[in-house]
Amino acid sequence: LYSDMDLKFDEIFADTTCVKNNIHFPVDWVLLRDATRTLTKAIELIRSQGLKHRMADPKKFRCDMNKLCIEMTHVRKKKGAKKMRKAIFRRMKRLMKTVESHANNYSRLLESRWAESDLSEIQAQGILDRIQNVLDQLPQAVHQAHERLIGERRVANKDKILSLYEPDVHVLVRGKADAEVEFGNGFYLAEQADGLIVDWSFIKEQPSSDNKLVADSIMRLTKTYGTPKSYSGDRGFDAQNNRDDLAAKNIVNGICPRSVVLLKERLEDPSFRQLQTRRGSTEARISIFKNAFLGTPLRSKGFENRKTRIEWCILAHNLWKLARIAVQNREATTQQKDAA
Repeated sequence: LYSDMDLKFDEIFADTTCVKNNIHFPVDWVLLRDATRTLTKAIELIRSQGLKHRMADPKKFRCDMNKLCIEMTHVRKKKGAKKMRKAIFRRMKRLMKTVESHANNYSRLLESRWAESDLSEIQAQGILDRIQNVLDQLPQAVHQAHERLIGERRVANKDKILSLYEPDVHVLVRGKADAEVEFGNGFYLAEQADGLIVDWSFIKEQPSSDNKLVADSIMRLTKTYGTPKSYSGDRGFDAQNNRDDLAAKNIVNGICPRSVVLLKERLEDPSFRQLQTRRGSTEARISIFKNAFLGTPLRSKGFENRKTRIEWCILAHNLWKLARIAVQNREATTQQKDAA
Protein backbone atom coordinates (compact mmCIF):
# COMPACT_ATOMS: atom_id res chain seq x y z
CA LEU A 1 0.00 0.00 0.00
CA TYR A 2 1.13 3.55 -0.74
CA SER A 3 0.85 6.51 1.57
CA ASP A 4 -0.07 9.95 0.31
CA MET A 5 3.64 10.87 0.19
CA ASP A 6 4.70 7.99 -2.04
CA LEU A 7 3.00 9.17 -5.24
CA LYS A 8 2.81 12.89 -5.92
CA PHE A 9 0.76 14.56 -8.61
CA ASP A 10 2.05 18.10 -8.16
CA GLU A 11 4.46 18.09 -11.15
CA ILE A 12 2.95 17.38 -14.57
CA PHE A 13 4.95 16.80 -17.77
CA ALA A 14 3.11 16.72 -21.10
CA ASP A 15 3.86 15.92 -24.73
CA THR A 16 2.08 14.87 -27.92
CA THR A 17 2.75 12.24 -30.53
CA CYS A 18 1.17 10.50 -33.50
CA VAL A 19 -0.36 7.05 -33.09
CA LYS A 20 0.26 5.58 -36.53
CA ASN A 21 -2.53 3.66 -38.16
CA ASN A 22 -2.15 0.22 -39.67
CA ILE A 23 -2.35 1.34 -43.31
CA HIS A 24 0.09 1.21 -46.19
CA PHE A 25 1.63 4.43 -47.44
CA PRO A 26 -1.32 6.27 -49.08
CA VAL A 27 -0.25 6.37 -52.72
CA ASP A 28 -3.16 7.67 -54.81
CA TRP A 29 -3.33 4.96 -57.44
CA VAL A 30 -2.87 2.19 -54.87
CA LEU A 31 -6.36 3.10 -53.62
CA LEU A 32 -7.67 1.71 -56.92
CA ARG A 33 -5.86 -1.55 -56.26
CA ASP A 34 -7.41 -1.69 -52.77
CA ALA A 35 -10.86 -1.03 -54.21
CA THR A 36 -10.40 -3.74 -56.86
CA ARG A 37 -9.30 -6.27 -54.26
CA THR A 38 -12.20 -5.56 -51.89
CA LEU A 39 -14.87 -5.53 -54.59
CA THR A 40 -13.69 -8.68 -56.38
CA LYS A 41 -13.39 -10.63 -53.13
CA ALA A 42 -16.92 -9.58 -52.19
CA ILE A 43 -18.10 -10.69 -55.64
CA GLU A 44 -16.43 -14.07 -55.12
CA LEU A 45 -18.34 -14.51 -51.85
CA ILE A 46 -21.62 -13.83 -53.63
CA ARG A 47 -20.78 -16.14 -56.53
CA SER A 48 -19.88 -18.93 -54.08
CA GLN A 49 -23.53 -18.88 -52.96
CA GLY A 50 -24.74 -19.68 -56.47
CA LEU A 51 -25.80 -16.08 -57.23
CA LYS A 52 -24.09 -15.28 -60.50
CA HIS A 53 -24.11 -12.52 -63.06
CA ARG A 54 -22.27 -12.73 -66.36
CA MET A 55 -18.63 -11.70 -65.89
CA ALA A 56 -15.04 -12.93 -66.18
CA ASP A 57 -13.24 -14.62 -63.29
CA PRO A 58 -12.91 -11.98 -60.49
CA LYS A 59 -9.33 -13.11 -59.89
CA LYS A 60 -8.42 -11.89 -63.38
CA PHE A 61 -9.37 -8.33 -62.47
CA ARG A 62 -7.12 -8.45 -59.41
CA CYS A 63 -4.30 -9.87 -61.50
CA ASP A 64 -4.71 -7.17 -64.16
CA MET A 65 -4.74 -4.39 -61.58
CA ASN A 66 -1.64 -5.80 -59.86
CA LYS A 67 0.17 -5.86 -63.22
CA LEU A 68 -0.73 -2.21 -63.80
CA CYS A 69 0.54 -1.31 -60.33
CA ILE A 70 3.83 -3.07 -61.07
CA GLU A 71 4.09 -1.21 -64.37
CA MET A 72 3.39 2.08 -62.62
CA THR A 73 6.19 1.41 -60.15
CA HIS A 74 8.76 0.36 -62.75
CA VAL A 75 8.38 3.31 -65.13
CA ARG A 76 9.28 5.90 -62.50
CA LYS A 77 12.89 6.36 -63.62
CA LYS A 78 12.43 5.70 -67.30
CA LYS A 79 12.67 8.36 -69.94
CA GLY A 80 9.24 9.87 -70.52
CA ALA A 81 8.02 8.42 -67.20
CA LYS A 82 5.41 11.13 -66.70
CA LYS A 83 3.67 10.35 -69.99
CA MET A 84 3.84 6.60 -69.41
CA ARG A 85 2.41 6.91 -65.88
CA LYS A 86 -0.53 8.89 -67.23
CA ALA A 87 -1.20 6.21 -69.85
CA ILE A 88 -1.05 3.45 -67.23
CA PHE A 89 -3.39 5.36 -64.93
CA ARG A 90 -5.94 5.74 -67.74
CA ARG A 91 -5.87 1.95 -68.17
CA MET A 92 -6.37 1.62 -64.41
CA LYS A 93 -9.43 3.85 -64.59
CA ARG A 94 -10.96 1.80 -67.41
CA LEU A 95 -10.40 -1.41 -65.48
CA MET A 96 -11.79 0.18 -62.32
CA LYS A 97 -14.97 1.19 -64.17
CA THR A 98 -15.50 -2.40 -65.26
CA VAL A 99 -15.01 -3.70 -61.72
CA GLU A 100 -17.33 -1.01 -60.36
CA SER A 101 -20.04 -2.01 -62.84
CA HIS A 102 -19.79 -5.68 -61.83
CA ALA A 103 -19.84 -4.74 -58.14
CA ASN A 104 -23.05 -2.75 -58.64
CA ASN A 105 -24.65 -5.68 -60.46
CA TYR A 106 -23.73 -8.16 -57.74
CA SER A 107 -24.79 -5.77 -54.99
CA ARG A 108 -28.27 -5.54 -56.50
CA LEU A 109 -28.31 -9.30 -57.09
CA LEU A 110 -27.48 -10.11 -53.48
CA GLU A 111 -29.91 -7.54 -52.14
CA SER A 112 -32.82 -9.01 -54.08
CA ARG A 113 -31.98 -12.73 -53.82
CA TRP A 114 -30.01 -13.22 -50.58
CA ALA A 115 -32.75 -15.53 -49.26
CA GLU A 116 -31.75 -18.09 -51.93
CA SER A 117 -28.25 -18.33 -50.47
CA ASP A 118 -26.91 -19.91 -47.28
CA LEU A 119 -26.07 -16.46 -45.91
CA SER A 120 -27.93 -15.03 -42.96
CA GLU A 121 -29.42 -11.58 -43.32
CA ILE A 122 -26.63 -10.12 -41.17
CA GLN A 123 -23.93 -11.81 -43.27
CA ALA A 124 -25.51 -10.61 -46.50
CA GLN A 125 -25.78 -7.07 -45.12
CA GLY A 126 -22.13 -7.19 -44.11
CA ILE A 127 -21.10 -8.00 -47.69
CA LEU A 128 -23.38 -5.27 -49.05
CA ASP A 129 -21.93 -2.73 -46.61
CA ARG A 130 -18.40 -3.72 -47.61
CA ILE A 131 -19.19 -3.14 -51.28
CA GLN A 132 -21.08 0.09 -50.65
CA ASN A 133 -18.28 1.52 -48.50
CA VAL A 134 -15.87 1.25 -51.43
CA LEU A 135 -18.37 2.34 -54.09
CA ASP A 136 -19.21 5.48 -52.10
CA GLN A 137 -15.55 6.54 -51.95
CA LEU A 138 -14.50 5.38 -55.39
CA PRO A 139 -15.41 8.56 -57.33
CA GLN A 140 -13.40 10.71 -54.93
CA ALA A 141 -10.46 8.26 -54.96
CA VAL A 142 -10.38 8.29 -58.78
CA HIS A 143 -10.69 12.08 -58.86
CA GLN A 144 -7.89 12.42 -56.30
CA ALA A 145 -5.54 10.23 -58.34
CA HIS A 146 -6.57 12.00 -61.56
CA GLU A 147 -5.75 15.41 -60.06
CA ARG A 148 -2.31 14.26 -58.96
CA LEU A 149 -1.28 12.16 -61.96
CA ILE A 150 -3.12 13.61 -64.95
CA GLY A 151 -3.77 17.19 -63.85
CA GLU A 152 -0.50 17.42 -61.85
CA ARG A 153 -2.33 19.45 -59.21
CA ARG A 154 -1.99 19.23 -55.46
CA VAL A 155 -4.88 17.98 -53.33
CA ALA A 156 -5.45 19.55 -49.93
CA ASN A 157 -4.87 17.19 -47.00
CA LYS A 158 -8.43 17.72 -45.75
CA ASP A 159 -9.78 16.47 -49.10
CA LYS A 160 -7.58 13.38 -49.36
CA ILE A 161 -8.67 9.80 -48.88
CA LEU A 162 -5.78 8.10 -47.08
CA SER A 163 -7.50 4.75 -46.63
CA LEU A 164 -10.74 3.25 -47.91
CA TYR A 165 -11.17 1.41 -44.63
CA GLU A 166 -10.06 3.94 -41.99
CA PRO A 167 -11.89 7.26 -42.47
CA ASP A 168 -10.51 8.86 -39.28
CA VAL A 169 -6.85 8.84 -40.36
CA HIS A 170 -5.17 12.22 -40.83
CA VAL A 171 -1.94 13.63 -42.25
CA LEU A 172 0.19 14.84 -39.34
CA VAL A 173 3.17 16.99 -40.28
CA ARG A 174 5.62 16.16 -37.49
CA GLY A 175 8.81 17.59 -39.04
CA LYS A 176 11.01 14.89 -37.52
CA ALA A 177 14.18 13.56 -39.10
CA ASP A 178 12.82 10.04 -39.56
CA ALA A 179 9.19 11.04 -40.20
CA GLU A 180 8.46 14.38 -41.82
CA VAL A 181 4.84 13.26 -42.25
CA GLU A 182 2.94 10.56 -40.37
CA PHE A 183 -0.50 9.06 -40.95
CA GLY A 184 -2.69 8.41 -37.94
CA ASN A 185 -4.26 10.27 -35.03
CA GLY A 186 -2.90 12.75 -32.53
CA PHE A 187 -2.30 11.56 -28.97
CA TYR A 188 -1.74 13.78 -25.93
CA LEU A 189 -0.09 12.31 -22.83
CA ALA A 190 0.72 13.79 -19.44
CA GLU A 191 2.74 12.05 -16.72
CA GLN A 192 3.63 12.82 -13.13
CA ALA A 193 7.17 12.84 -11.75
CA ASP A 194 7.34 9.05 -11.18
CA GLY A 195 6.27 8.27 -14.76
CA LEU A 196 2.61 7.35 -14.20
CA ILE A 197 0.35 8.47 -17.05
CA VAL A 198 -2.24 10.71 -15.37
CA ASP A 199 -3.97 12.35 -18.34
CA TRP A 200 -4.39 11.56 -22.01
CA SER A 201 -6.47 12.37 -25.06
CA PHE A 202 -6.77 10.36 -28.28
CA ILE A 203 -7.89 12.84 -30.94
CA LYS A 204 -10.35 11.76 -33.61
CA GLU A 205 -10.34 14.91 -35.73
CA GLN A 206 -7.38 16.67 -37.29
CA PRO A 207 -5.42 17.66 -34.17
CA SER A 208 -5.15 21.34 -33.35
CA SER A 209 -1.93 22.94 -32.12
CA ASP A 210 -0.54 21.64 -28.84
CA ASN A 211 -1.16 24.90 -26.96
CA LYS A 212 -4.93 24.39 -27.28
CA LEU A 213 -4.75 21.15 -25.27
CA VAL A 214 -3.38 22.69 -22.08
CA ALA A 215 -6.54 24.25 -20.60
CA ASP A 216 -8.65 21.08 -20.91
CA SER A 217 -5.84 18.95 -19.49
CA ILE A 218 -5.40 21.23 -16.46
CA MET A 219 -9.15 21.07 -15.86
CA ARG A 220 -9.18 17.24 -15.95
CA LEU A 221 -6.09 16.99 -13.75
CA THR A 222 -7.51 19.42 -11.19
CA LYS A 223 -10.79 17.51 -11.06
CA THR A 224 -9.06 14.15 -10.52
CA TYR A 225 -5.90 14.92 -8.54
CA GLY A 226 -6.22 18.52 -7.39
CA THR A 227 -4.48 21.59 -8.78
CA PRO A 228 -0.88 20.72 -9.78
CA LYS A 229 2.02 22.89 -8.61
CA SER A 230 3.73 22.93 -12.01
CA TYR A 231 2.97 22.10 -15.63
CA SER A 232 5.77 21.51 -18.15
CA GLY A 233 5.86 20.98 -21.90
CA ASP A 234 7.84 21.79 -25.01
CA ARG A 235 7.60 25.05 -26.95
CA GLY A 236 4.57 23.79 -28.88
CA PHE A 237 2.48 24.23 -25.71
CA ASP A 238 3.50 27.87 -25.26
CA ALA A 239 0.88 30.58 -25.80
CA GLN A 240 0.00 33.83 -24.04
CA ASN A 241 -3.40 32.56 -22.89
CA ASN A 242 -1.73 29.48 -21.35
CA ARG A 243 0.81 31.65 -19.53
CA ASP A 244 -2.01 33.82 -18.17
CA ASP A 245 -4.13 30.81 -17.21
CA LEU A 246 -1.29 29.09 -15.32
CA ALA A 247 -0.41 32.32 -13.51
CA ALA A 248 -4.05 32.86 -12.51
CA LYS A 249 -4.20 29.35 -11.01
CA ASN A 250 -0.82 29.73 -9.23
CA ILE A 251 0.68 26.88 -11.26
CA VAL A 252 4.38 27.15 -12.00
CA ASN A 253 4.81 27.53 -15.77
CA GLY A 254 7.41 24.99 -16.89
CA ILE A 255 6.52 25.28 -20.59
CA CYS A 256 9.47 26.10 -22.83
CA PRO A 257 8.86 29.58 -24.35
CA ARG A 258 8.85 30.08 -28.11
CA SER A 259 10.63 33.42 -27.75
CA VAL A 260 14.41 33.08 -27.58
CA VAL A 261 14.67 36.23 -25.47
CA LEU A 262 12.09 34.94 -22.98
CA LEU A 263 13.76 31.52 -22.94
CA LYS A 264 17.09 33.08 -21.96
CA GLU A 265 15.37 34.87 -19.10
CA ARG A 266 13.60 31.71 -17.91
CA LEU A 267 16.80 29.65 -18.03
CA GLU A 268 18.22 31.83 -15.27
CA ASP A 269 15.66 30.24 -12.94
CA PRO A 270 17.09 26.96 -11.50
CA SER A 271 13.61 25.48 -10.93
CA PHE A 272 12.68 26.07 -14.59
CA ARG A 273 15.90 24.40 -15.75
CA GLN A 274 15.15 21.44 -13.50
CA LEU A 275 11.62 21.08 -14.87
CA GLN A 276 12.83 21.27 -18.47
CA THR A 277 15.52 18.67 -17.78
CA ARG A 278 12.92 16.32 -16.34
CA ARG A 279 10.54 17.04 -19.24
CA GLY A 280 13.01 15.43 -21.64
CA SER A 281 12.17 12.06 -20.06
CA THR A 282 8.54 12.42 -21.18
CA GLU A 283 9.62 11.71 -24.76
CA ALA A 284 11.18 8.50 -23.50
CA ARG A 285 7.91 7.71 -21.70
CA ILE A 286 6.00 8.09 -24.97
CA SER A 287 8.51 5.85 -26.72
CA ILE A 288 8.18 3.15 -24.04
CA PHE A 289 4.40 3.36 -24.14
CA LYS A 290 4.15 3.16 -27.93
CA ASN A 291 6.82 0.52 -28.56
CA ALA A 292 6.46 -1.73 -25.51
CA PHE A 293 2.72 -1.52 -24.87
CA LEU A 294 0.83 -0.10 -27.82
CA GLY A 295 2.72 -1.38 -30.84
CA THR A 296 3.74 0.59 -33.92
CA PRO A 297 1.59 0.61 -35.87
CA LEU A 298 -1.46 0.05 -33.68
CA ARG A 299 -3.18 -3.05 -35.10
CA SER A 300 -6.74 -2.31 -33.95
CA LYS A 301 -9.22 -1.30 -36.66
CA GLY A 302 -11.64 1.59 -36.29
CA PHE A 303 -11.18 4.68 -34.12
CA GLU A 304 -13.27 3.42 -31.17
CA ASN A 305 -11.37 0.12 -31.09
CA ARG A 306 -8.05 1.97 -31.20
CA LYS A 307 -9.17 4.25 -28.38
CA THR A 308 -10.20 1.26 -26.23
CA ARG A 309 -6.87 -0.42 -26.93
CA ILE A 310 -4.99 2.71 -25.87
CA GLU A 311 -6.94 2.92 -22.60
CA TRP A 312 -6.16 -0.72 -21.76
CA CYS A 313 -2.49 -0.13 -22.58
CA ILE A 314 -2.41 2.92 -20.28
CA LEU A 315 -3.80 0.75 -17.47
CA ALA A 316 -1.21 -1.96 -18.17
CA HIS A 317 1.59 0.62 -18.29
CA ASN A 318 0.58 2.19 -14.97
CA LEU A 319 0.30 -1.20 -13.24
CA TRP A 320 3.76 -2.08 -14.55
CA LYS A 321 5.13 1.25 -13.35
CA LEU A 322 3.55 0.85 -9.90
CA ALA A 323 5.09 -2.60 -9.60
CA ARG A 324 8.54 -1.17 -10.43
CA ILE A 325 8.09 1.57 -7.83
CA ALA A 326 7.06 -1.05 -5.24
CA VAL A 327 10.18 -3.12 -5.96
CA GLN A 328 12.42 -0.04 -5.72
CA ASN A 329 10.83 0.99 -2.40
CA ARG A 330 11.22 -2.53 -1.02
CA GLU A 331 14.88 -2.67 -2.03
CA ALA A 332 15.53 0.76 -0.51
CA THR A 333 13.88 -0.32 2.76
CA THR A 334 15.95 -3.49 2.86
CA GLN A 335 19.17 -1.57 2.29
CA GLN A 336 18.30 0.86 5.09
CA LYS A 337 17.64 -2.02 7.49
CA ASP A 338 20.90 -3.71 6.53
CA ALA A 339 22.82 -0.46 7.04
CA ALA A 340 21.25 0.01 10.45
